[in-house]
Amino acid sequence: MQATAFALALALTSAPALAQTAPPSCADALHHQFDFWIGQWDVYAPNGKKVGESRIEAFGAGCALLEHWSGSGGVTGKSLNMYDASDKQWHQAWVDSSGSRLLLDGQFSEGKMVLASAGQKISWSVNPDGSVRQHWQSSTDGGKTWSTAFDGKYVRRP
Repeated sequence: MQATAFALALALTSAPALAQTAPPSCADALHHQFDFWIGQWDVYAPNGKKVGESRIEAFGAGCALLEHWSGSGGVTGKSLNMYDASDKQWHQAWVDSSGSRLLLDGQFSEGKMVLASAGQKISWSVNPDGSVRQHWQSSTDGGKTWSTAFDGKYVRRP
């Protein structure tokens, strides 16, 4: 009986330890390559016209970024962005109030975050004045030629 009680006590104290796994460590620099985009922004077209507002926040112990977009044309949307150490890539899932969705993958390289999918490529880079440029390009010929779908300048709100 003592052996059975001991085995049961051991099982009860060991089971939670086995069931719990350590959360992923997102403290390394790779997980923070997109942190330059965190903040509250007014977004402008190349002609200087304000086209929207965006708020980007880190969450999940710094493991992901969440974007909240509100366009001047009434479209709202959100993107979820995260670095996946298993495939060494960044991933973005975008959905908006027009019913659009976009799934992108890519990397931070040469000072730019570049995420792409079939026929879509978006890059984010920091300008010398601290603003962020988002340049969205589309291709209808398998990537031979690209046209600009959106070119936004994110200006940090005071």
